Amino acid sequence: MTEVKKRIFGRTGLQVSEIALGTVELGLDYGIGDHAHRPAFEDAARILHRALDLGVNLIDTARAYGEAETVIGRALAERRSEFILATKVAAMGDPRESLETSLRELRTGVLDIVQIHGRVEDVMPDPAVVEGLHRARDAGMVRFLGASVYNEAAALAAIEAGFDCIQIAHSVLDRRPEPRALPAAARAGTGVIARSVLVKGALSPRAADLPPALAPLRDAVLRLGPPETLPELAYRYLLSQEPPHTLLVGASSVAELEAAVRFARKGPLDAAGMERLRAEPLLDATFISPALWPQTA
Repeated sequence: MTEVKKRIFGRTGLQVSEIALGTVELGLDYGIGDHAHRPAFEDAARILHRALDLGVNLIDTARAYGEAETVIGRALAERRSEFILATKVAAMGDPRESLETSLRELRTGVLDIVQIHGRVEDVMPDPAVVEGLHRARDAGMVRFLGASVYNEAAALAAIEAGFDCIQIAHSVLDRRPEPRALPAAARAGTGVIARSVLVKGALSPRAADLPPALAPLRDAVLRLGPPETLPELAYRYLLSQEPPHTLLVGASSVAELEAAVRFARKGPLDAAGMERLRAEPLLDATFISPALWPQTA
């Protein structure tokens, strides 16, 4: 299988693969319904190694992702030079202790990208966190600084504040970043990581497992096409744009990762396909943002 294409990650100059590996599923039980089971370490290690073998060179994690950092460090310590490592710190307080823990668990001497793990209600980051990250960068612990955000105002604030990158929810169902946030990032040279590309698995056959409270989401998903075609549609829709520079794939199996890489190799959608998808009405944020779903989901 041909390696994943690379894109220049904004003004950082880093070359990042179009497909990146998100690791929340490797550290926590995460997903929809009965599919929310993290793999055993041996299976997680296979996913991580297969990602690098396919040319996926950005691995994204967080202190909040359960055992994910520990799994990555244990599995990939001998291949550390082959990938860009991104993690996150909490949105409040001095991040020094969190960074030291990440360095230890990830078995690395430097963190390539550290993002403030924003909360749904946040707009401006806590000055104490920003100050602490700048000190960490000056000390050589961190190379680039970013913000993982949940709303347009926070994305625009992070871009204006000069963060090297942002991580945002962006999908064929959640096109809210497209009118303002993505153009602003492009003008500023801010790297953009897209997460929730499959809306926590809703843009897949797992849509059938969505609870009744999310019926409008399930109906919107089914309007897009047969469930088995939705993952390809979701990835290719975002890869038809730049930014985002890279899309996070949450894979609980090697097969899911390989499928995302296959979809990326097919390239952008045609103009007619993009026009059809952009004509779909936007749902309320409570349906398209997994962070706002009811706990039963």
